[in-house]
Amino acid sequence: MLVLCDGRFPAGGHAHSGGVEAAVKAGRVRDADDLAAFCRGRLHTTGLTAAGLAAAAALGHDPVVLDAAADARTPSPALRATSRKLGRQLMRAARAAWPAPGLDALAAAFPRGAHQPVVLGSAARAAGLGPEDAAHCAAYEAVGGAATAAVRLLSLDPFRATAVLARLASEMDQVAAAAAAAARRGVDDLPAASAPLLDIWAEQHAAWPVRLFAS
Repeated sequence: MLVLCDGRFPAGGHAHSGGVEAAVKAGRVRDADDLAAFCRGRLHTTGLTAAGLAAAAALGHDPVVLDAAADARTPSPALRATSRKLGRQLMRAARAAWPAPGLDALAAAFPRGAHQPVVLGSAARAAGLGPEDAAHCAAYEAVGGAATAAVRLLSLDPFRATAVLARLASEMDQVAAAAAAAARRGVDDLPAASAPLLDIWAEQHAAWPVRLFAS
């Protein structure tokens, strides 16, 4: 529900492109094939990292420690701000849907918002889900939002965008499994895969005077 119903469930992800808007402007994403390459790269870098953080939060690792780990894995100030904004919005919705002391404590510790993957994993835990579930949500979200944004940015056939996601299903499963396994080994073993071009594009995008998406 948190991921698939985001347009109606007020977690805010529908307003973000996952870097696709900047990639389209740069001429790197022009069609469904380009979108597939973009999503695959995003899945195995920032998606894997987010999935690990979410899985660790779902396991019950200290969310304050996880938030610091997320900060260290997000070198772009613009992306850090976006992650915390999305985390704050998701927290508000999650506390309404699944009231839990853990969510209350996390919200109190980070009144301006914890990082979104940490909140996602904490929400999954409050909802009775496990680390694999949280990791799958984070992995899907890493590419699902980008595919949806590409439909609007490129007037792409929605069926072709959905096909991109369907073809990535087995890789999403692999990423989620790897992320959950790493989370079980401890915070120090969490993935720290990076996508430097996404970081650069995020800083450029944040300075645009006119844009369709918030990030």
